[in-house]
Amino acid sequence: MTRLRIEVRNYNNKPVERASVVVRFVEGRSPAKLGRKVITQWELRTNQEGVVKVPPIPQGKILVQVIAKGYQTFGQTFEVAEEEKTLEIKLNPPQPQYSAHQ
Repeated sequence: MTRLRIEVRNYNNKPVERASVVVRFVEGRSPAKLGRKVITQWELRTNQEGVVKVPPIPQGKILVQVIAKGYQTFGQTFEVAEEEKTLEIKLNPPQPQYSAHQ
């Protein structure tokens, strides 16, 4: 199991608070533990420092999605094999609206 800490920052390296962070275990070591079902998905919000602490998650591949107002949505798969890991995620500004109509 891994204790995961996720830091969400913007393009100016400032913390992004109240960002919605979804962490989902994708594949790896069996999430079944002695008959008990281990929770493999969490939906959390960042604190004022832009940090989220995820409860212990099975080691292997995890998908991290971050949604924050005023930023592009972030989604990426990470490989986690350590007992403790910190992921630093940078959010980009939204892309300008594009229209095919003149």
